[in-house]
Amino acid sequence: MAFASPQITAYAVEATEYPDLARKYQVSGVPKTVVNDQVEIMGALPEGPFIEQALQLTSGK
Repeated sequence: MAFASPQITAYAVEATEYPDLARKYQVSGVPKTVVNDQVEIMGALPEGPFIEQALQLTSGK
């Protein structure tokens, strides 16, 4: 999504190299995506379902 829009920022973090972040976001498996510190998506999803889930969760639907 970050490639598609300059309004989206994404970071990939190696949990073993940043244990403080891993604890903060309670990383128990990868991949784990956190959106706006409120939405958590666990596991790998195809692009369409990932975007759909991220948008639904951030909009409160």
